[in-house]
Amino acid sequence: MSKAIHFNKPGGPEELHLVDVTVGEPGAGEIRIRHKAVGLNFIDVYHRTGLYPLEMPHGLGMEASGVVEAVGAGVTHLKAGDRAAYASAPPGSYCEARVMPAKNVCKLPDNIDFDTGAAMMLKGLTVQYLLKRTLPQGGLQAGDLILFHAAAGGVGLIACQWAKALGYQLIGTAGSDEKCALAKANGAAHVINYAKEDFEARVKDITGGKGVKVVYDSVGKDTWDKSLNCLSPFGLMASFGNASGPVASFAPGILGAKGSIYVTRQTLFTHIATREVNQHMAEDLFEVVGNGQVKIHIDQRYPLAEVAQAHRDLEARKTTGCTILTV
Repeated sequence: MSKAIHFNKPGGPEELHLVDVTVGEPGAGEIRIRHKAVGLNFIDVYHRTGLYPLEMPHGLGMEASGVVEAVGAGVTHLKAGDRAAYASAPPGSYCEARVMPAKNVCKLPDNIDFDTGAAMMLKGLTVQYLLKRTLPQGGLQAGDLILFHAAAGGVGLIACQWAKALGYQLIGTAGSDEKCALAKANGAAHVINYAKEDFEARVKDITGGKGVKVVYDSVGKDTWDKSLNCLSPFGLMASFGNASGPVASFAPGILGAKGSIYVTRQTLFTHIATREVNQHMAEDLFEVVGNGQVKIHIDQRYPLAEVAQAHRDLEARKTTGCTILTV
């Protein structure tokens, strides 16, 4: 048996319920894992509200760490007793134990603890594919200026540090002076408090009117139009989230008028569709965390039973860094 969070219909945090579930044996290509910690991400809110629909009832959560208890037929990269961590579909990590596909589960290096492993997989792999695989025309070189929204969040703080390690100058936006200071302390070259300043005007000022080669945007509706205006000619708008709501439809012609710019909508699970690519990206993440270039900030911890409050705080933008659920 396992304690797990399920919901029966889309809605607010009050729809999340702690239930008892039976955990069986893994089938072919599956493992059973006993969790040590579980990560919280904004995609969990999208699933809960129905923005990303799921069949009901359903579990929630996309990342966790723990110990492998059993492996099914055909699983060769893991064995019982292995320390492991993952970012993986289908949702269901908000639990003590589960049977799940093995494809996206990776051995967790001994120098990375379980809490860090649970907090970093989805967010860290997201930063990996953004900074290493989602690049503007001609790529990025040391010294290039990039714009990254929500720079004090879990993804943002990893991006600040990793971008600095790669030699990029990250311009980070956040909604308070405290969050801006946090992004700055983690490697952002410039910070903009969008609650007080027009980030478009500030980006133009920082770049001498040239704009940036790429904008990485998980906010969506509220930042979209001005973000396009921050791009230099042939720049790339890389959308990877909708924290403020989905972006409205737009006429492709505006992309030409704004400098022949590019737009892409990325998702992590396209990038980690094969075990080989997932493992390569994870090893890249493990290296920068293991050598100290990227520190994973776990600023909030909630017991599994208090997940509804965790969701309320996340949606109210009361959180910084990463949040984990303890099991």
